[in-house]
Amino acid sequence: MKHLTEEKTKLVLEKLTKYIGSNVKLLLDRPDGVYCFREKKGRVYYVSEKILSLTSMVNPERLTSIGTCFGKFTKSEKFRLHITALYHLAPYAQYKIWLKPSAEQQFLYGHHISKSGLNRITENTPQYQGVVIFSTNDIPLGFGVTAKSTIDCKYADPMATICFHQADIGEYIRSEESLM
Repeated sequence: MKHLTEEKTKLVLEKLTKYIGSNVKLLLDRPDGVYCFREKKGRVYYVSEKILSLTSMVNPERLTSIGTCFGKFTKSEKFRLHITALYHLAPYAQYKIWLKPSAEQQFLYGHHISKSGLNRITENTPQYQGVVIFSTNDIPLGFGVTAKSTIDCKYADPMATICFHQADIGEYIRSEESLM
């Protein structure tokens, strides 16, 4: 596990800021200790410094991963957030979208969210803002990017796309099928 370079750290923090804003500080300085990001083979892991100190006893070649995988760097050196980061980011999300029960399944199949599936949205959500998608029972379902602001949503056509799909908890099942 190696430290992120300054450039890569900036990319990771920019992506996280898109979804949780200034709450990134709360993600790193938690009541249960200080957390940090480490990289291995292009993947970025979120790990406690207490646990990180214990890895010095393990041969680096035998260490596969540690902590939670937050995402990976693409070949074009962009950072892509993985669904495994959802439960860490959901409590800190500034902008949220709640889906109607009839639209949850479509979102979990990887489809964008239309206005007809929108239950509610955080007030003053700007266009192209990162949002966390929730069910009506406040269960985090995934990530998205708003296609329209909150004001534009009020006057949009029922079939208009409100949020672009980025990642969802159904990816585990879809990726498992491709491995078999």
